[in-house]
Amino acid sequence: MSLPVLVLAGSRDGENDVLAKLGRVSHKALLPVAGQPMLARVLDTIAQTPGLGPVTISIENPDCIQHLTGDATILRSAPSPSESVAEAIDRIGTPCLVTTADHALLRPEWIEEFLAKAQGCDLAAGVALRATVERDVPGTKRTYIHLSDMSFSGCNLFLIGTPKGRNVIELWKRLQQNRKQPLRMALTLGLGTLLRAVTRTLDSSALYRRIQKLTGANVRLVTLSDGRAAVDVDKPSDLTLAEQILAQTTP
Repeated sequence: MSLPVLVLAGSRDGENDVLAKLGRVSHKALLPVAGQPMLARVLDTIAQTPGLGPVTISIENPDCIQHLTGDATILRSAPSPSESVAEAIDRIGTPCLVTTADHALLRPEWIEEFLAKAQGCDLAAGVALRATVERDVPGTKRTYIHLSDMSFSGCNLFLIGTPKGRNVIELWKRLQQNRKQPLRMALTLGLGTLLRAVTRTLDSSALYRRIQKLTGANVRLVTLSDGRAAVDVDKPSDLTLAEQILAQTTP
């Protein structure tokens, strides 16, 4: 049985996005990376990965990607990523693999490793440890989340394994809605959890337990063995880096 895939391709700025302007395209998802639109790169990788499909793409302007998507279903995205995921999952169901259109370096072996390690939980998120990223992509500047037992960067790979995983998406929605109101975020997560996060005394096990208490879902951070999995194309310097990596790895 194939695993459905959701690709998030939305952009708040549309054709005014810095990368869209840089690539002279109507949408960030169409930005050429080493001569190929990055959305097309992601779709090719999904097609090359055994056991995946059908594919759903979430974007605010479906018309602009019709020529790239083949048999994929296109949904109009919601105002935020969390809302887009929630609306799409209501239609797709679970389990479902979620990735993003700006994951231009995505490789089948990363997906296969992630899925093999993510079994048995309600929601899993792929991450790369800081040491792994610095080993494989020396000199890169990534955003890291620091827990007391690990520092990591996200890899834009998620598995919503069961309907309980949907509860975590709802928690994400609430946090996004309150992102400019720290007190409300603290009340949502719990003040103790937030303080431990700020002081870097929160470890991954405590984080899992807190999320499970709030949502009923068993969650896991899945560490990937290739630090390049943490490289997405979110700014001009990322485009340069991605094209350098592709030039080094493409036969």
